[in-house]
Amino acid sequence: MSNDRVACRTPSPGKKGETRIPKWKFDCIRKAILACLRQNQVPFAELTDTVRKRLSQEELNNMGSLGWHVTSVKLELEVRGEIRRLPQKGKQIIEIVE
Repeated sequence: MSNDRVACRTPSPGKKGETRIPKWKFDCIRKAILACLRQNQVPFAELTDTVRKRLSQEELNNMGSLGWHVTSVKLELEVRGEIRRLPQKGKQIIEIVE
């Protein structure tokens, strides 16, 4: 696995900085998030479990904190405009931008 890293930013106004995660982790999680969202919108609270089902056991064993990585990648995908939060109160729902 490569030592290359991807910068994950946040779309929240006023929050600066970035988290750098290994590219292979970013790519695995990005692919899983986008595959999930191509089928349906997903509540953020269910995103980690949905992603977990799409990763191999080896990927899961080497991932570390899956929830933390899913959140970091999700935020970066929002910044890139690949996914978005639905504008509503209450539960955060995520969808793909097509």
